[in-house]
Amino acid sequence: MARFHATANGPVPFTAEEEAARDAEEAAWAAEQAANGYKAKRAAEYPDFKDYLDGIVKGDQAQVQAYIDACLAVKAKYPKP
Repeated sequence: MARFHATANGPVPFTAEEEAARDAEEAAWAAEQAANGYKAKRAAEYPDFKDYLDGIVKGDQAQVQAYIDACLAVKAKYPKP
């Protein structure tokens, strides 16, 4: 697929070198996303940290441990590559 630069005089097609450079950038980005995709998945499923703080303030070790267990379950579900 041809790419273009937007200019005041209209679109200007990329040169072969610019196409190759852009393809390399996109491949690097895709590799980074694949390697770090677990981070977003973990963040979306981690329990609210307020539950942990609430357990600490109350001195409720069972609540604190439940939070830790929930975090460890998310880490096991989405391991680092």
